[in-house]
Amino acid sequence: MLNITNLSATIGSKTILDGISMQIEKGKIYAIMGSNGSGKSTLAQVIMGNPEYKVTEGAIKFEGKDILKMSVDQRAKNGIFLAFQYPLEIPGVSMSNFLRLAYNSTHEKMNVYNFRQLLREKMKLLKIHESFIDRNLNEGFSGGEKKKIEVLQMAILNPKLVILDETDSGLDVDALKTVFMGIQKIKQGSPDMTVIVISHYNKVFKYMKPDKVIILSKGKVTRSGDFELAELIEKQGYKNI
Repeated sequence: MLNITNLSATIGSKTILDGISMQIEKGKIYAIMGSNGSGKSTLAQVIMGNPEYKVTEGAIKFEGKDILKMSVDQRAKNGIFLAFQYPLEIPGVSMSNFLRLAYNSTHEKMNVYNFRQLLREKMKLLKIHESFIDRNLNEGFSGGEKKKIEVLQMAILNPKLVILDETDSGLDVDALKTVFMGIQKIKQGSPDMTVIVISHYNKVFKYMKPDKVIILSKGKVTRSGDFELAELIEKQGYKNI
């Protein structure tokens, strides 16, 4: 589904990614792990097309298409979704209107009544109160609430490739369980969906067991393996892997 070949990228004059290659298969769950500054979030931003990052070498192909030639919105319309580490507040735009606009731009258009029915169904999955429907997007939300709304967007849009960039950060124990069990249920309902989970820690994989774990260090892939590799990191830390 996603083929990354010899990818290097910079921000300003600093090289962040240095010759990364990986193959992401359809329908699988991947964990991308690494210490601070290893390039995890940069990789997510480059896949999504953040213009602050310059690709200096390599290729990214999604379902055979060269996405480096696509704008951010074109990548989204092709089925790539990135859940942000720090979701933005959008004053004056209600959550329901924002999500309906996003849905109608990538799917067959749905009227307001039917969309709200869909929205309520997905909100129950993530234990989000109905009062959030008409609140401004992320305005005044707690960190945990913002992360739930990011996952709600994923549930509504049902993308082909989901990238979760440290969605676990800032979540308490209860919110972590609700969010990641919700993601797991969404994934079970869409078996062809591919999920990349970017995280420092093993704790999220209690709820979403990855098919493959990929370790980054200093912008390079240094090791990959099955779920046992994540458990080994939990015990020994990155320096000893």
